[in-house]
Amino acid sequence: MTKQHCEGSFHLVGGEFPLAGAASSELKTILTGLGISAEMVRRAAIATFEAEMNVIIHAAAGVIHYSVTPEKIQITVSDMGPGIPDIELAMTEGYSTAPDWVREMGWGAGMGLPNIKKNSDQLRVESVVGEGTTIEIVINMKGGDADEGE
Repeated sequence: MTKQHCEGSFHLVGGEFPLAGAASSELKTILTGLGISAEMVRRAAIATFEAEMNVIIHAAAGVIHYSVTPEKIQITVSDMGPGIPDIELAMTEGYSTAPDWVREMGWGAGMGLPNIKKNSDQLRVESVVGEGTTIEIVINMKGGDADEGE
């Protein structure tokens, strides 16, 4: 477990599918280097990858900011995208607003937000239609598993 504080950010460009996963992979490397448990690293990498893909699929641009303390990993993803009209519906497994051409590439199956929720201890989603979305993910260093029962 890390005894230090570490933070940083990654900038994302919408539609940059060749770079999809680069930010979450880099975060995984950073967390591993800090000595964080493999399970915490796995959860953070999955949640970050899903959020990263949502930005690449739906938004013009976005930023991933991460902060690591001995208590938690906090990941905030903000984008300049279309926003989410119905967050509750978007949290439903299989619900997708991805265009057909994205689905034809194998993305946009409607598992992004549900997978983020499964791999985080706390998840907050705020969205304004026509402006963008901010997702705050918290993974606690101590204590248990992701909340799955909400």
